Order: sequence, then C-alpha cells, then structure tokens
Amino acid sequence: MTQWEIGPIFRALMRNKVGAVLIAIQIAVTMTIVVNSIFIIIERAELMDRTSGIDEDNSFYLTTTGFGENFDAKSTAVTDLEMIRNTPGVIDAIQINAIPTSGGGWSMSFQVEAGEDKPDEGAAVYMVDEHGVNTLDLEVIAGQNFDLSDIRWREGNSRDWPDTALVTKAFAESMFPDIPWQDTVGKTIYIGPTEPVIIKGIVDKIQAPWVRWEDVEHVVLTPEITEFSSTRYFIRTEAGQRDTLMPLIEEALASSNKQRIIRGLRSVEETRERSYRGDAAMIKILSTTMVVLTIVTGLGIVGLASFSVNRRKKQIGTRRALGASQGAIVRYFMVENFLISTVGVILGAVATIGLNMLLVNMFSLNALDWYFVPAGMLVLWVVGQIAVFGPAKKAAGIPPAMATRTI
Repeated sequence: MTQWEIGPIFRALMRNKVGAVLIAIQIAVTMTIVVNSIFIIIERAELMDRTSGIDEDNSFYLTTTGFGENFDAKSTAVTDLEMIRNTPGVIDAIQINAIPTSGGGWSMSFQVEAGEDKPDEGAAVYMVDEHGVNTLDLEVIAGQNFDLSDIRWREGNSRDWPDTALVTKAFAESMFPDIPWQDTVGKTIYIGPTEPVIIKGIVDKIQAPWVRWEDVEHVVLTPEITEFSSTRYFIRTEAGQRDTLMPLIEEALASSNKQRIIRGLRSVEETRERSYRGDAAMIKILSTTMVVLTIVTGLGIVGLASFSVNRRKKQIGTRRALGASQGAIVRYFMVENFLISTVGVILGAVATIGLNMLLVNMFSLNALDWYFVPAGMLVLWVVGQIAVFGPAKKAAGIPPAMATRTI
C-alpha cells in the first residue's frame, strides 16, 4: 500500500480514543493559554515601550521637606533653583508637583463650556515655571511658552488657578475635536464649572503619572511655583552626568539649609522601571508558562505516538511486508497526529475566544485581534507535526520481518 486513507486512520483512533482525547484536550488548553498570553504580552510590551515625552535617561528628582518655625519655603525654593541651575552639568531644573510615570500626582476636570453638568475631560496637572519646557525636554509646537510674568506663587490653601496654561497636543485634540489642534491656542477651557484658563501654547507630548490611565497623554501645565514646606525638584542633566550629579546636588541641598530633610532621590529611569515592574513580571511569568506548556504538549504527543508505535509494531511490519513504503508509514502517523491536533485546535479556538471574553469583562482588557486564533491554530499544528516526526521515523524503520514475530 502506498498511501493511507483518512477514514481507516480515524477509525483506528476511535478504537483507542482515550489517549487521543487527552492529547486533543491538552492541545486545546495549551492553545487557549498561549494565544491569550501572547496577546497580553504584546499589549504589555507596547505599554512599556511608550515614551513619556521627557528626557528619562538624563533626569532625576528629589523631595525637600522643611521644618521649624524659621523655615521659609519661598526663599528656599528661589535659592535652591538658582543653585541647582548653576551647577555644572545641569541643563535646567524646576520645582514640580508630580513626576511623569511615577504613579502619584494631581488631576483636574476641564470643560470647554462654563456651567454645571457640562461634558468634561480629565487631565494630569503639572505646576512648572518658565523653565518647565526646557527641563522636561518638551517642544512648544504651537503658541508660546510661559514667560516670567505668567508665573505665580501657589500657597498651600490656594483653590484658584492661573489664567493661562500649556496643554499637550493629545489633550487639545480631545477637548476640541472639531477644529485643528493648532487653532486651540487662545481658546478658553474651564477648570470645574466656572474658572476659565486660556491655552497659551501646545506642547508635543508628556505623560501623566498614571501609566495605565487610558488618557495618559492628557496633560496640562500651569505656570506656578508652590510655596509648600515640602516640595519636589526635577533636574535634567547633560548626557552621562546624571549619576554623578545626583549625590552632589543632594549633598549641596542638605548642606545649604539645616532646617529640612532631603529624601526620595531617584532617577526617572528607575521610576519608570518601578511603574512597569508588574507588567515586566507578568511578561516573564506568561512567557515561562507558554514555553512549559508547549514543551509538555510536545512531549505528550511524542509519548502518545511512541506508545502507538510500540503497540502496533507487528501491524506496521505487516504493512511493510505488503509493500508500504517508509514514507507511507511516516505519513500515517503524521496524518493521525494532524487529526488529533485539528480536534484540539478547534476546541482551543472556542476556548481561546471564551477566555478572552471573560478577561475583557472582568479586567477591562482589549478584545483579542481575530488573527491570533488562526495563528495559534497553525503554530499548534506545526508543533504537533514536529513532535510526531521522530516516532513516525522510528515506525518507518520497523522491518517487514516484524510481521512474522510473536509479540
């Protein structure tokens, strides 16, 4: 016999279906977990690859907290910023209320119309002075940057806001979807129902502190310096100078005023790594799980095929004696595995979609792109064929004389 029909192969499987069913279920489970894992890994990797819009490699920050009756937050901030900006290797520095990608910060609701119950958009708020654009490595792509006359001091009990602001391009597009973003310069937006703020300029891009926020590029920069006892300085250095300057500036600030403590010295690069640490761990766990499951499934296919070969040595020898070629024997086991794998991947496709729907509903994940399912089916088919090839070659090597032996 020179070829094997699918019908006889299928009937042979039905006579010994327990092993085949177990392998099919294993393939289905593997496909379900692997396909959804790959989709989650790709999403997490894309999330982690997003740029924050600032010079992460050369920036760091620290917090200074004053104490004592004689501590003057305003004069301290002026002195500190002058000293930091004049330090060799420092490009620029600002006082800022929050750090991009850090996980903690300020946010406000903005409206294009004054009044209660009007549509609003949320945005992160960074309080900076006229050095903010340069320090954060932003580009004003429309309108103008703040100038010195725009900057005000914000006291701890202040509830009002400056008259002007810079906004990101993404936020401008979201607030005014019906006009080109360049034309939003000069437009008025409202913080809450009544307080107007004029858009003075548009910056290219900067992320909010919350990396998992859907509107992470919705950012507003307000022209103010906080007159708080605890404040944060953000410093941008020349390339390669960050690690050298971090302890030097920390020590200089600590020495210049004994009525405060310096804490929270950290690079933006480290802050980003901390914010995405959970995502990185998830990628590692899912990747390991995928590899282990695929290997176990492959070994299961090898084991089933090897068991089938050992159990049917005399039958294979008989077929060889009747004229079946080695290629026909190999093809028999390849087709047999293909049938098992087909059942497995069909069950896996249904389970994959079902699990994804569950994840979407429970964890607000995105729906699986359609092409992941056929791609997963193809991969599992290939894995099955590779896994069964070794036992199939072993079966093809059984001599025709095996038909005459007693087993």
